[in-house]
Amino acid sequence: MATTQTTFDDATSARPASAGTAFDGAKAEAFGGRIMSILTGSLLSSMVDIGHRTGLFAAAATGPATSEQLAARAGLCERYVREWLSAVTTGGIVEYDEATESFFLPPEHAALLTTPAGVGPIAMANTVLAGHTHQIVQVFREGGGVPYAAFSPEFTDAMDAMGRGVFDTMLVDGYLPLAPGLAETLRAGARVADWACGTGHALVILAQAFPASTFTGYDLDEHGIARARAEAAGAGLTNVTFEVLDVARLTVATPFDVVFVFDALHDQADPGAMLARIRDALVPGGLLFMREPHAADTLAGNLANPMAPVFYSVSTLHCLTVSLAHGGAGIGAAFGEQLARRMLTEAGFEPAEVHPAPGQPFDAVYVTRAGR
Repeated sequence: MATTQTTFDDATSARPASAGTAFDGAKAEAFGGRIMSILTGSLLSSMVDIGHRTGLFAAAATGPATSEQLAARAGLCERYVREWLSAVTTGGIVEYDEATESFFLPPEHAALLTTPAGVGPIAMANTVLAGHTHQIVQVFREGGGVPYAAFSPEFTDAMDAMGRGVFDTMLVDGYLPLAPGLAETLRAGARVADWACGTGHALVILAQAFPASTFTGYDLDEHGIARARAEAAGAGLTNVTFEVLDVARLTVATPFDVVFVFDALHDQADPGAMLARIRDALVPGGLLFMREPHAADTLAGNLANPMAPVFYSVSTLHCLTVSLAHGGAGIGAAFGEQLARRMLTEAGFEPAEVHPAPGQPFDAVYVTRAGR
């Protein structure tokens, strides 16, 4: 079967007609390089995910190895390892010594590829989201959305892995100081909830650190709640519980002193109603501690934000469609600080303080209190 190869010159020669616009060949060539870099990066992201999940990066970080030696270290099939090594080596991730036919993961690279707060979970999330592209294309054509349940449990696991690295090192000493007096409140004993808690790891950390307080996590995802209960039981904790529940409909008999919401507001069907529910579930003056992506309220305001492509892309593939699947508002992940402040005010909260999220400077932490 004959094959043909398309070059940049071939592609640009079939230029579309554009009335009144001169075709800039240099601009086309530059964009060709840019788009190929994007497509190459998307494939290498899958290679990073494989290296993370199989332990290949951890094995490579222990020292130089041939493909056979690395496969033996990781307990994997050599032929697959060899092909993977070729991809990540030509991609500039792993280094290669031709004389010894050995591969080496520099410590500077390993710091980002093998640590809990590294990029492995991000690559995992990319892989999971890409697997739903066919469903996203369908809702582009037909409307509606892809419900959260379609992404579970894989996306829940990826988000949990991303959060653990940050929470393990920064939740108590990095996050809590953003709300003056919060740590003291928790030490004295408080009723605390995590709205849309996912796998509940944040509450497990808090329950261990503040045994005088009681903690309750709510989430619709049965898989996430099962993992949360298992982790709490494994830690021998009796001051934390988890419930499978739609937080948009939650009412409580005894109000909470503190409510945490981590990256959960923007994909709700009705984020304003969720905030109103939280307000009603707090004691007067009770604290809301909320983390969300930090973006401007307009596209123009986000053009210079290096994380904007991530926010909008993840929103298209997950956050937006999850909300629209339930006839929701679909505010998207890059919904902006002005909208967040307006929703908080309308729900009955005091003016919020906004801080860069520790360890995640492109996220924002909103600290506010229920109106008295």
